[in-house]
Amino acid sequence: MALPEFVKIVEVGPRDGLQNEKAPVTTAQKIDLIDRLSQTGLQSVEAAAFVSPKWVPQMADSADVMAGISRKPGVSYPVLTPNMKGLEGALAADAKEVAIFGAASESFSKRNINKSIAESLETFQPVAARALAENVRVRGYISCVLGCPYEGKVMPEAVAEVARALKAMGCYEISLGDTIGVGTPSEARKMVEAVAAHVPIEEVAVHFHDTYGQALANLYACLELGVAVADSSVAGLGGCPYAKGATGNVATEDVLYLLRGSGIETGVDFDAVMQAGRYISNILGRPPVSRVHRALMAKEAA
Repeated sequence: MALPEFVKIVEVGPRDGLQNEKAPVTTAQKIDLIDRLSQTGLQSVEAAAFVSPKWVPQMADSADVMAGISRKPGVSYPVLTPNMKGLEGALAADAKEVAIFGAASESFSKRNINKSIAESLETFQPVAARALAENVRVRGYISCVLGCPYEGKVMPEAVAEVARALKAMGCYEISLGDTIGVGTPSEARKMVEAVAAHVPIEEVAVHFHDTYGQALANLYACLELGVAVADSSVAGLGGCPYAKGATGNVATEDVLYLLRGSGIETGVDFDAVMQAGRYISNILGRPPVSRVHRALMAKEAA
């Protein structure tokens, strides 16, 4: 299949990225980051997570973040809601899109949320139903689609089964996450092909981590299958908690560079994303993880 003409970028830095960062980031700084990203042409900026502050302290101020951001027309600000309590918080914060997340690995599901895959899906069912009844869109995430830190390889059929269940709940889009970044392009293709037997390819998103340096190659392999939605994190925010010292989410700057060089439109201002990445990296006290961003910084310095 030919490459898509347009790819939607789902910016996950303010939520999935920051929740894995150890350095404290103030509410005002999070709001500023989201507002900066809103001005870049991005259509979706994942803003917060309504989860237990005991387990995810970086997201403890999600209600205040949602109250403080300047919501730009045409931009979606999805928030993570793992259970009904989280959904209630999201609704109170006037969220218009929520995300639920399952895993393709039994061991990861039990370690992460203390539930089996089947039990997690039972938990999500009423959350999705209530959200849809409130005219709130629901996005589905699947973790460990190409590998698990406890089980090793994950079979494509296991991913497809969870995707089928999330689709049946009413998720408009399902994001396939290589949580520990171990997958390769051929494995990514097989996994997406298995999922596409149950979910239309236009409703499939990919969420690659760059732990082993495979994220961009995996993304390109999926673009060739017709996938046209990619999750990424500005400045490469978010380390990988299962591989000490390794990078996490693929950087938005790197994805944009790949897509632009492939003749694929995104509607996103690359330079504006660079500035947002530099802003949050300065707050964290380290250079951006993005390889493209670092290369351009070095070029500027020279």
